[in-house]
Amino acid sequence: MRKVENFKTLPEGYEKTLEIDLQKNKKLMLGVNLGALAVTLVMIAAALPFVPIATLFDMSQGIAVYFLRFFALLVGSVVYIILHELVHGIFMKRFSGVKPHYGFTLMYAYAGSSAYFNKKSYIIIALAPVVIWGIVLGVLCATLPESWFWVVYFIQIANLSGAAGDAYVTYKMLTLPKDILVNDTGVAMTVYVKEEKN
Repeated sequence: MRKVENFKTLPEGYEKTLEIDLQKNKKLMLGVNLGALAVTLVMIAAALPFVPIATLFDMSQGIAVYFLRFFALLVGSVVYIILHELVHGIFMKRFSGVKPHYGFTLMYAYAGSSAYFNKKSYIIIALAPVVIWGIVLGVLCATLPESWFWVVYFIQIANLSGAAGDAYVTYKMLTLPKDILVNDTGVAMTVYVKEEKN
């Protein structure tokens, strides 16, 4: 079978087969959010026996360090969201040569592209941020002082639980034929398949 490349425009012979839009599909959005909540609860429960959450509220290093941790958590969470979408965008640009666009909705931040990606490229685009930042945040959790563990770990929780949508999209892509093309505008994904010749 001929390898499917990435395209700047939809090539002839493809037809739409699937659209995923969490803003329009409330049932799907609820399912993804419940999945994210489940991941959050499991991750918190898994860490509590090893590092008590009380360490986050430890004031033994002084009031300044106490408030610094919460400031770092707030700023770190915002920076993480930006970096997450930036990684999506970098891989979109790498695979297509098309400059991505970024934005925010009432529910989430996004990176989008006008390009059409093959199945393998799109799965990499979807999973790259959770893998890259998962490793970085995991190393930080393991090396920073215990009093800073929950600061970084909460961002790691956001990384993994926030990737529930990316995980769902990856699952859907894996169930589709090899020769699909995916257009991800950032707010919706449209999947195209090769038209069958009669």
